[in-house]
Amino acid sequence: MKLTNPGTVPVYTVSGPSTARPLPDWLTRRRKRSEKYDPENLNNFELLQEFEFEEASNCVRVSEDGNWIMSSGTYKPQFHVHSTQELSLSFSRHTKSENTTFLLLSQDYTKSLHLQNDRSLEFHTPMGCHYEVRLPRFGRDLAYIRQNTEVLVPAVGLSADGSGLGEVFRLDLERGQFLRPWQVDVGEDDANSGLQGSIHAGAVNVATVAESTHGLCAFGTSIGTVEFFDPRSKGRVAVLGGNDGEVTALDYAHDGLSLAVGTSTGQIRVFDLRNPRPILQKDQGMGLAIKNLIHLRTPTEEKKLLSADKRIIKIWDEHSGDLWTSIEPMVDINFVTHCPDSGMILTANEGKQMHSFFIPNLGLAPKWCHFLDNLVHEMENETRTETYDNYKFLTVPELKALSLSHLIGKTNLLRPYMHGYFVAAKLYDQARLIANPYIWEEERAKRIKEKVEKERSSRIRGVKKVKVNQKLADKIIQRQENREKVDDKAGLLGDSRFQQLFEDEEFKVDENSYEFRALNPSTKVPGEEGYQPPRATADSDESSDEDSDDDGVVMQVSSSRAQGGQTKDTAIGSRSQKHTRTTKPRSGDLAGEKQVTFVPESKKKARPEQPSPANKRSEGRRSASTNTFRRL
Repeated sequence: MKLTNPGTVPVYTVSGPSTARPLPDWLTRRRKRSEKYDPENLNNFELLQEFEFEEASNCVRVSEDGNWIMSSGTYKPQFHVHSTQELSLSFSRHTKSENTTFLLLSQDYTKSLHLQNDRSLEFHTPMGCHYEVRLPRFGRDLAYIRQNTEVLVPAVGLSADGSGLGEVFRLDLERGQFLRPWQVDVGEDDANSGLQGSIHAGAVNVATVAESTHGLCAFGTSIGTVEFFDPRSKGRVAVLGGNDGEVTALDYAHDGLSLAVGTSTGQIRVFDLRNPRPILQKDQGMGLAIKNLIHLRTPTEEKKLLSADKRIIKIWDEHSGDLWTSIEPMVDINFVTHCPDSGMILTANEGKQMHSFFIPNLGLAPKWCHFLDNLVHEMENETRTETYDNYKFLTVPELKALSLSHLIGKTNLLRPYMHGYFVAAKLYDQARLIANPYIWEEERAKRIKEKVEKERSSRIRGVKKVKVNQKLADKIIQRQENREKVDDKAGLLGDSRFQQLFEDEEFKVDENSYEFRALNPSTKVPGEEGYQPPRATADSDESSDEDSDDDGVVMQVSSSRAQGGQTKDTAIGSRSQKHTRTTKPRSGDLAGEKQVTFVPESKKKARPEQPSPANKRSEGRRSASTNTFRRL
């Protein structure tokens, strides 16, 4: 389940192909096994078992009780019946020829009527094909008048009586016979080719019946007219003309007062049966024939009109005519139906799988898949930024710069949105590379530069400029730098309660005040009298210089010599290092303390000095040595 149209009216793709061409069976099975545990595919599930055909599907309808879904397709020609209670395929049945369209005659699947492309009508029951009848000419559509049990078959070509009018065959199911056909003007064609319905023959293309109201039957023709027949009078009651191209789709509103008409040129007109002029006229925009028109109602009783061609489904606001939402699948559309009283839309298309879309704003999910409501609610609560991960939004000038403007309206790679287009990421990268072959080198150089600038900015000290108390702000940032985390909005700088501390002049710190000097005695005041800068000594320590504050008052200690020397003032920061045990103190060194030297003496009187024996012996004797300097 994916959100395919994010906007004011979101559209969810519940099931359907994501590629234009069907993948081989072996590749599909391999992808299912590989994507089973992929986190991106957790919301993927199979709404209906085997809701697909081998090649393509032609038509799909929901029974009145909502318990059965019947669809027809090819190849080989067949139709499937799915049980919504079991969410699985009930049975499939092959037919002799391809099915053009079919009708469910009962409230369930037990009675169905199938129009084949070999001019035959088949009646099917649960046991098989109950009856088969041949038509005079090829039929285009089916309509059923429930009150009279009549089947209406618009046909191609002119009638055999030479009147030059087309015919609508009437088959009475109660009596089991054809009734007199209604003749509809389809233009005069060549009698040789128009009788059997050749390529250029006129035809009655489509039919619709207002069952729940007045019961008028409307038939759209190849000449752009709509003719109304009353089943009670068995004749024509009105003709509505003025449409461009052939009429290819018709649908009555729920009240039966308005009729929606779709043409082969993509024009949509809504008529009030009481006024020949259209009350609403819109263009589908693709220039393709309109295949289906359905009147819808939202839970708020707003009237909406669904129109579908081969390429896109659009839902219009019937009152204002504004586009409400749109659905653009990857494959061509053959038929669209709506599950009554819900927001579920089913399509028969050219892909192998049939589509099912869910629009929550259109209504709740059907009872047989009510779990979709909870799933959609969970997806809406999730913050999804990867909705357009594979797309790049470009404006029209940017598309022209990349030479991609010629793809507008021709491919699904460009999705229109607001004033620009979402371009597939692969196409955008290839176009950029073609427009500038050196784009990869420039991108690499740009990323390297951004990385270098980011690393360089992390080494720069943060500076916060404030009106007042700049020193305090710098001090706070310095503390953050010491913690290797600089943030100008942290602490006092980021607290709104202290905002005026750095903005209002009344909160400015006066460094000359007595209170400031009492709290910060070591702070240097530049204008103070009697200030002497500290003296630097040769043996001053670097660590002491780093610890000292240049802005503070230097404390001094007076010391004097032991013997009445002059007083010498020495700063605390210029003290010499403490002497170790191996270092002998030098006399006269002062380091801020008084140096005292004393020698202990005995209390007894000192004896007179006596000459040593050596001196006595040498007196009065002559030395035998000839060295005259020996006795010196």
